[in-house]
Formats: sequence, C-alpha cells, structure tokens
Amino acid sequence: MAYSQYEREFKMILQGKEEVIRRIIKTCDSDVHFNYLKILDKPFIAIRAAGSFGVDLVAIRGDVSFPIEVKASSNKLVHFSENSGRALAQAEELRADCERAHVFPLYAHRLKGVRGDDPWRVSTIEIDGLEGRNKTLHRAIPRVHITKAGNIALNWETGMPLNKFIEYLCH
Repeated sequence: MAYSQYEREFKMILQGKEEVIRRIIKTCDSDVHFNYLKILDKPFIAIRAAGSFGVDLVAIRGDVSFPIEVKASSNKLVHFSENSGRALAQAEELRADCERAHVFPLYAHRLKGVRGDDPWRVSTIEIDGLEGRNKTLHRAIPRVHITKAGNIALNWETGMPLNKFIEYLCH
C-alpha cells in the first residue's frame, strides 16, 4: 500500500505540525480546536512503519508509545478485508505482538469530506497484560467492531474523536 496523504496527515498531527493542525481545525468548534492544539506542547515522534504487517505508523513519546493502522474512507463503516483470512490473521498477529510488548494498537479512521467536525476517530482491540498508563489509555478507547465472520471493521460513529484522544493523552 502506498504512503497515503491521510497517513501523512495523521503522522503530522501526532508530531504537532501546527500548519496541518490549523488546517484540520479551521472549520471545527472551539472544544475541538483547543484539544488539537494541546499536541503542540506534547508531540510524538511518529515513524512510518514500512511493510505489510498491519501497522502504518509508530508513535513514540516518553510516557506512551503505540503502533497505528490508518484507514481513510468516505464510508463511516470500513471493513478491513472481505477476501480470505489474511486481514484477520494479520490483526491476530498484531494483537499477539502487542501483548508480548505490553502496548496496544491504535486504529485511526479518517472520514473524507467531513466539515465542521473532527474527521478522525480512533479505536483499538482487546489486549491483555497492559500496565500503568497503557492500561489506563487502553480502557478509555472504544474497541473496533468485530463482524460475525470475525473480521475487523472500523465504525466512525463509535470511535473516539481524535481531539478527545489528544486531550486524554495530554492531560
């Protein structure tokens, strides 16, 4: 998969790139504005994770780090894969890797064409063995939708707005 403009946008938000943040928040209400601007004081190093392991970015900061899968769509519901069990196997491998490392994965969903609202939502999967700040953050983030077939689907409606996640991270 090519490095998308949305992966780049999410990376720059986490890195506290003010021009990108200002572009995102220009049509949003003041609460969203205020929360996004908090990342300017507590930015991450966000590294592009090349490869096909179900991780697009890795966010690193002194108090917390996590792998990120980024999806962008004009649909509020995004299914990871309708073909084969490859996506499910990839998600299970990521879950197992995260449990071993005691971190949680973040799934970021960008809804295209959103005006006047935060276009980003985040969610995660169930991870056992987390401790400290990772456990606290993980508890606050909504879980991805699991279909009857056992596949992951991101539901923009039930995800946590990115500005709320930033508020929580920068508290």
